[in-house]
Amino acid sequence: MSLRLAHPPKSILLIATRQIGDVLLVTPLLRSLRAAWPEAQIDVLVYTNKGGMLEGNPDCNNVIESDEHPDFKGYQILFKTIFRNYDLAVSSQANDRGILYAFLAGKKRIGIVPNLTRQSLWKRMICNAWKLLDNLHTHTVIQNLLLADSLGIQKYFEIIPPADINAIEELDRLLQFDWRNTEYVVLHPFPMWRYKRWTDEGWKALSHYLIATGKFIVLSGGNAKEETTYCEELAAHFPERMQSLAGKTSFGVLSEVLKHATAYIGPDTATTHLAAACGIPTLAIYGPTNPVKWGPWPKNYHSEASPWKMAAPYQRVGNVLLLQGLGECVPCHEEGCDRHKNSESRCLNELPSQRVITALEILMTT
Repeated sequence: MSLRLAHPPKSILLIATRQIGDVLLVTPLLRSLRAAWPEAQIDVLVYTNKGGMLEGNPDCNNVIESDEHPDFKGYQILFKTIFRNYDLAVSSQANDRGILYAFLAGKKRIGIVPNLTRQSLWKRMICNAWKLLDNLHTHTVIQNLLLADSLGIQKYFEIIPPADINAIEELDRLLQFDWRNTEYVVLHPFPMWRYKRWTDEGWKALSHYLIATGKFIVLSGGNAKEETTYCEELAAHFPERMQSLAGKTSFGVLSEVLKHATAYIGPDTATTHLAAACGIPTLAIYGPTNPVKWGPWPKNYHSEASPWKMAAPYQRVGNVLLLQGLGECVPCHEEGCDRHKNSESRCLNELPSQRVITALEILMTT
């Protein structure tokens, strides 16, 4: 279905109410909207503390935050902010809340719908135009850009990293080595969910290898205590050649760290998507996750086909090499072997450090 607007919209709300990585992956659609309507007021609705990937984004006028599960007062504030305030509302989410927010906010509405069942009929009726969710064979960036097709506007495929105008000064303050003149590699060893984690022994072996080749190591991570503690303890094993920035930077500052790095290695996490968007050599370590849908989007990749196959020993596209754990079940599309976010993933637990090191050598020499 398509929506042809009688007049250019003066105000647009883009709804990206999911996780931090999803917010980053919606920036190509945001760029497409901005290019089509450069004079429009374009706001983005995100969950609270999930808008960091839009820091300094030139295509966004305002970031509106709402709790994932607002109380009555929270709903009051949100409805007052968005209710019929936009000529066009665009929901990049197929969930109930995203479509409802589009209905409340926009005089015209487009969105992603989950299926063609009777249960989702109300979503198709609410939207003036919609695209069907493909959660298996269509990359998230491409899925979002189908909404640009619905609007009849040109699609832009570039992911826009966040930016902080004070990032250089902040890094001079934070980093305890001559980062401007030192080759360093960024590692992201501790994703939020256990089922995406590689082993402690693997990260230590990889660190030994990098240090032996003369590299300094910077650890990235969020501000959760478990995450900062893990990174601090890992850095303590290599006090002369490793420093943790976990929990100490905004995404805008982290973008600057990544842009100056020699390479990045990390699991299925928002920071891995950010590293790929920053254009540096990026080694992505994937286990249960479907790479066709969620693989990192390489810098300067402009195609309506996913960059990734469902499974391959090594996959290289542009600045990204995607390495999957071994096993006939990979990818299982599940949250670990026990089907919950804090379960183990055997494919990652059994991934040997030498295979990761070999993948890094391939990435850096081809």
